[in-house]
Amino acid sequence: MGVAMAEPAAGREALLAEVTTDVVPSWAILVVQLNSLVAERLGVTDTDVQCLFVLGRHGPTTPGVLAKHVNLTTGSASRMIDRLVAAGCVRRVADPHDRRRVLIEPTQEGLDRVSAAYSGLIARTRDDLGDFDDAELSTIVRFMKTAERSTAAEIHRLQATLQGRT
Repeated sequence: MGVAMAEPAAGREALLAEVTTDVVPSWAILVVQLNSLVAERLGVTDTDVQCLFVLGRHGPTTPGVLAKHVNLTTGSASRMIDRLVAAGCVRRVADPHDRRRVLIEPTQEGLDRVSAAYSGLIARTRDDLGDFDDAELSTIVRFMKTAERSTAAEIHRLQATLQGRT
């Protein structure tokens, strides 16, 4: 009877290990590789693609806020914005609430180009998820949102460590 109790725990540990040390890291590496190919296709850098995603998700923002979202210095963010303006993906506009500030907003062309670049993955993912029921999809969404929060927290922890804060 004691053996039967140990098996589920061992099975759970094996599943947790598979998710945390195999499945998620392997998938994350492939996502990084895909993002690199998308950036190359768009004629920009990987960070530029992150910027377009942030703008598409959160809307126009200041260069400083954008820099924080993609973990760049303000100088590097300025060069990123210049590249994206030159590529026709973003534009600088006056902040309607404070004309002294500039906002960076995505162009429809930029959003369309990114959307087209990811359309194959989106279609494949929708197909992959087709056999999952609503409860399973809700579980996946809950996991992904939790993983996103945990990853953001780890980024902040590592940044603080690098800056000498604990």
